Amino acid sequence: MKYRGILRASALAVIVACTSSGAAQAQSITQALTAAYEHAPDLQAALLSAKASAENIVQAKSGKLPTVGASIGGTQSFSNASGQALLLGDHPVSSSQLQAGLSYNQTIFDNFQTDAQIEAARAGAEAAEYQLRNTEQNVLLQVVQAYMAVLSGRELLALREENLRFFEAQLQSAQDRLDVGEGTRIDVAQAQARLAQGQAAYRAAQGTLETSQATFQRYVGARPQNLSPGHNYGNLIPRTLEAALGEAELGHPAILLAKAGIRAAQAGSDAAQAAGGPTASVSGSLGTNWSQSNRGGAGTGGWSASLGFQVSIPIYSGGRIGSAVRKANLEQIKSEVDAMSAYDQIREAVISAWSGIQSADAQIQAAQAAVSSSNTVLEGVIQERDLGTRTTLDVLNAQADLTTARESLINASSNKTIATFSLLNAMGRLTARDLGLAVEIKTAVPYTQAVEDVWQELRTVVE
Repeated sequence: MKYRGILRASALAVIVACTSSGAAQAQSITQALTAAYEHAPDLQAALLSAKASAENIVQAKSGKLPTVGASIGGTQSFSNASGQALLLGDHPVSSSQLQAGLSYNQTIFDNFQTDAQIEAARAGAEAAEYQLRNTEQNVLLQVVQAYMAVLSGRELLALREENLRFFEAQLQSAQDRLDVGEGTRIDVAQAQARLAQGQAAYRAAQGTLETSQATFQRYVGARPQNLSPGHNYGNLIPRTLEAALGEAELGHPAILLAKAGIRAAQAGSDAAQAAGGPTASVSGSLGTNWSQSNRGGAGTGGWSASLGFQVSIPIYSGGRIGSAVRKANLEQIKSEVDAMSAYDQIREAVISAWSGIQSADAQIQAAQAAVSSSNTVLEGVIQERDLGTRTTLDVLNAQADLTTARESLINASSNKTIATFSLLNAMGRLTARDLGLAVEIKTAVPYTQAVEDVWQELRTVVE
């Protein structure tokens, strides 16, 4: 009868683990997400990429602004004016020259090509910001997946350990029954075989858990502690699938990224067409020079200034302009196709995640019922075995059914959590801001606003 105590203790292990494993000092999902947001290299790389894209705006705007330069130079020359060999005491003729000047160049009209390039650069910077948000969502979802892999892996490992204790007890029981003449060697052999299988399953669970913990550390930057499955992010899920689809279509960063890509491609097409038009530019210079000779006399100096303009009209470019226009038009069409594909993919992801939540709920209910019934069956089989109407193999098979039901409950609970966060990801709401994480939001918007001040470089020089 002592085996029933072991049975009852192990029967509640999975359910109890879900409530007792999140004791004091537990590492919650929120804490893991917060640590990963600060640590993730992929997120930092996406932020730097967005800032780099903002610099394209500055470079494009420079096409409409003047370039101003200053120069200064001088020469010192020596010569023998007579053309004869120098005698002792003779000195060569030397002269000094110094020049200084300012230059100014500006394109005053380029058929609006620069305007189109600025718009393309701004759309590209916007797309990079949405790419940052998309990367953020993917990183946070990977963290949740790693978190639940460790949590479920620990529960499965505990279940494997309980199985080992059960099989060891059954093997000892079979051996004791054989020793008193109530059992058979077949019962002992079957118990030994199940114990060996249980040991192999235990080692496999250990290896899987170690891999999951390494993945967790890669994303979060620290080893997993006492994990707790609880979270309050389910309130972010809408009540209907239609509402979830509506949120995704309006605010998912992948869709917004695709829209920005269309804008960039349209501006690129405009810039390519503008390249075939006329351009006009002005230039000017102001300079002074001074010279002095060692032959005596005062130095001479003067100044000069010039102002000019140039109008250029392309006539034939060897097919380069026409090819650039056709290529830009094709890229614009491709951007629209990519946007339609993004809509379809996001819609599919929302429906899949929504179905995953419904399926996980059904699996949890079924697994809970299976655990309860399998536990009752196992207790009955053990009693019948003790009365001699069942064999050790019947007990081992009943234990296997109970183990399978417990595994299903662990996996279904993990799948429910992952499906919840997958739906938030598909809706575009798996972000630090939506989750309320206590972090400084990573964004390139302030950097973009700062670098668009293209006169900053000139003010720095003057100061």
